[in-house]
Amino acid sequence: MLLREIKNIYEIELKEVYPITEIQSFFYLAIDFYLQLPRFVLATEPNLTLTKEEEQPLFNTLSRLKLQEPIQYILGTTNFMNLDFTVDSNVLIPRPETEELVCWILEDLKSKKEQKLKILDIGTGTGCIAISIAKNFPEAEVYALDVSMGALQIAKKNAACNNVAINFIEEDILQLQSINVDFDIIVSNPPYVRELEKEQMAENVKNHEPDLALYVPDNKALMFYEAISVFAKENLKLGGFLYFEINQYLGKEMKVLLEDNNFLEIELRKDMFGNDRMIKGIKE
Repeated sequence: MLLREIKNIYEIELKEVYPITEIQSFFYLAIDFYLQLPRFVLATEPNLTLTKEEEQPLFNTLSRLKLQEPIQYILGTTNFMNLDFTVDSNVLIPRPETEELVCWILEDLKSKKEQKLKILDIGTGTGCIAISIAKNFPEAEVYALDVSMGALQIAKKNAACNNVAINFIEEDILQLQSINVDFDIIVSNPPYVRELEKEQMAENVKNHEPDLALYVPDNKALMFYEAISVFAKENLKLGGFLYFEINQYLGKEMKVLLEDNNFLEIELRKDMFGNDRMIKGIKE
């Protein structure tokens, strides 16, 4: 079958579920992953024909996309901060907004490039935050904590594939008081979607990504932030930085939380979409 015919089938079969630009992105990701073909191949080879063997993974992918399974889980990989990460249903798929948080941290640390900083990522998931920081600051001693053994197995694989050393910790931050390390930086992208917001989530997220990494009770929306802030008060060095990715609707509440825990120079930032998405405080 002609490759362009398969592209047309993708567009027809998925048009009721996804916008055309996203469908085309799925198609190009699939041909790159399975066939190592570039995005522009149809412009240079409009009559490129595939064998039955070459077609099969593309149609298998299409079948799973019709069930609204995320393309990242289907391919088993995604890109974050120009690094490749393995993903599966044990971990949340890294978002562009989280890249913005990492970029903020890296910008703040430019002047400390040669220092042996101790950095902790709480709720590491894929390890994308910890690994990206370790890749850019090889002198840093980076720790990554998660309650999920399945997530930690993925994170360990990603650390090895990206050639960085991470100290992994299996713990529940809601129960943890200390790990006997004084950190220069603590960062977290914890669960923050309230149950009342669940219906607003896309079907591919609701049906496939891990609830453990996403949702919190409506009456305990800041439960992880509260626990991490208390933990940070005890485990950050004086003048240490605390960074969070946050629920866009709870920016004011997060500022109050950090103020109540005696953090100074609190800064709330918006993401690329204009939503309150990240916050920083400095330990008093």
